[in-house]
Amino acid sequence: MKLVYFAWVRERIGKPYEDVDLPAHVTTVTELLSWLRSRGEEYEHALQHPKIIRVAIDQEHVGHDEPIAGAREIALFPPMTGG
Repeated sequence: MKLVYFAWVRERIGKPYEDVDLPAHVTTVTELLSWLRSRGEEYEHALQHPKIIRVAIDQEHVGHDEPIAGAREIALFPPMTGG
């Protein structure tokens, strides 16, 4: 599965995207964010407040309870700001 990172999430993780093989227990967005946080200090720093992270599965915004089965791409964004 391809994970794509935007804005300060990308900066803190240190890469714009990566291809990963998810463990079988990772079935929802919430579980994905938790698993990512366990992958190292840079992920923990980027995702330390997982509830504010916005997520899109195959370019559609979804909630954190959304299943990820069958997803080709998951994008992670910080909250939108601006005016």
